[in-house]
Amino acid sequence: MASIESICVYCGSSKGADPLFAEDARHFGTQLARNGIRLVYGGGGVGLMGEVATAVALNGGQVTGIIPHFLISRERAFEHDAEMVVTQDMHERKRLMFERADAFVAFPGGVGTLEELVEQLTWAQLGRHRKPILIANIAGFWDPLLSLLDHMRASAFIGGANPVEILVADHVDEILPKLRTAAARVPESELRGAQPMFAIDKM
Repeated sequence: MASIESICVYCGSSKGADPLFAEDARHFGTQLARNGIRLVYGGGGVGLMGEVATAVALNGGQVTGIIPHFLISRERAFEHDAEMVVTQDMHERKRLMFERADAFVAFPGGVGTLEELVEQLTWAQLGRHRKPILIANIAGFWDPLLSLLDHMRASAFIGGANPVEILVADHVDEILPKLRTAAARVPESELRGAQPMFAIDKM
């Protein structure tokens, strides 16, 4: 039975149109700090990324930011106390985020957030990891994606031998309990330590 010590949060480099997005990002960051859970994220100091990381840091929590060199000026690397890891490219960034995290949470965001989320779902579907994956469906932001996944199931493209297992929380206070329940069903060795390789196997 595994416990969660670190969570990777995927979210936008902008704050979005609804003020609730930033409010809930700060609330979740505060919860991470108070529960002693390290934040692993994309390293930016702007948008929802900056909101959640700042809340963790200001409440005495631990932050690991992982950012490619070319994004430092664009996303303004985080300025509070944090472990900052600068990578050569996006692939290395995503690999390290995967390795450093025990679970994944997707807050509202754009194409990059969607891509990171779907990649984790794909690897889980292929049996490469069992780390919990959760959508923070703030103000119904992810409803269109959830409807698309239902459509894929109804069309027999996912399900059966190829399920897509994803947790959904409509409220921030639901996130940690759902992740902890899911992690408790995963052996410690599969959440940390001996993990499957994130890179694609060479054929």
